[in-house]
Amino acid sequence: MKRYGFVCLLLCALTWGQAAAPTAAAPAEKPAAPAQKPAAPAAEKPDAEKAEKQEAQALEDAASKVAPDTVVVTIDGLCQNPPADKSAGPCKTTFTREQFEKVLNGIQPNMPARGRRQFANRYANALIMSQKAHEQGLDQGPTFDQRMALARIQILSQMLNQSMQEKASQVSDDDIKDYYDKHIADFRETELHRVFIPRTQTRDSKVKLSKEEQEKATKEGEAAMKAEADKIRARAAAGASLEKLQEEAFQIAGIKTKSPSTDMGKVRPNGLSPGQASVLDLKTGAVSEVLSDASGYFVYKVGEKETAPLDKVTDEIRGTMRGQRMQASMQAVQQSATTTLNETYFGPDLPMRPGMPMPPGMPGRPGPPPPPPPKH
Repeated sequence: MKRYGFVCLLLCALTWGQAAAPTAAAPAEKPAAPAQKPAAPAAEKPDAEKAEKQEAQALEDAASKVAPDTVVVTIDGLCQNPPADKSAGPCKTTFTREQFEKVLNGIQPNMPARGRRQFANRYANALIMSQKAHEQGLDQGPTFDQRMALARIQILSQMLNQSMQEKASQVSDDDIKDYYDKHIADFRETELHRVFIPRTQTRDSKVKLSKEEQEKATKEGEAAMKAEADKIRARAAAGASLEKLQEEAFQIAGIKTKSPSTDMGKVRPNGLSPGQASVLDLKTGAVSEVLSDASGYFVYKVGEKETAPLDKVTDEIRGTMRGQRMQASMQAVQQSATTTLNETYFGPDLPMRPGMPMPPGMPGRPGPPPPPPPKH
């Protein structure tokens, strides 16, 4: 389940006008009891993942039956607008389902039921803390104003990113068909079988060799495996079993682990490295020449060829087009202005190392794209 760590910063920028004014708590409607799960047969107990999905669905079903005007969050003792009549007793702040979901939609629409509970607790705590901060006058002064300005920049940046994602997701059936027709070659699939021959032989690590002996042994091992690759290619072309040839290649290389399967399944042009993609141009039944890379040698045998039908690749094309459109939109925004930094002050431009934390206060990176719209 997702963690909503970004919520805290966003909450600091939200105005609290969304919260209901202190009122007497309306009688809460009792939520409908979650549907009972059907008992699984003793011999077929659902796994943990299936049980979790069933529980999540039960929570969603129960939540959907709660009326919009039913109070779903009550914060006793929170007086954002203290009543004039002190005799009315301690005030409280309440949220109906409709009010709470308006807040949710400003953060993350369609949040799962479990996430909503976690968010409600965090939001309530943030409201309580913000009210105490207000009472202490912490929302006055230049520091508060600057943080609010930064939060506004971050929220607007995220809203623009979300807007671009939503527009990029608007891929019609005609768009998909047009893309499929223009890129039909990308969806041609070829059954491939491959024998992998390691580049050199594995030596017994217990035998100590000098540097010169190691270099000699490496050269001899590489020459032996190259010769073996040529033999395997000839035998494959003559109709020998590729599985058997693969086992022999590993035995000669001194590798004791089980040899990999030679069946690669259906492969598209983007499924091979540029140096090996030429094998897809061979006819069915043909055996490739010996190909190589840094890891070793490869011999391919080509099987049946076909083109994946449109209905099989529709979701794939939709995702590809969504990503391309999003990338183009983001690039257009970034190229609409140019930033120049004073290198005397900032120093030279150095790439960030993997794992390096973002500087404090920096607006967050764009979030993940929204889920695709439901199919009709």
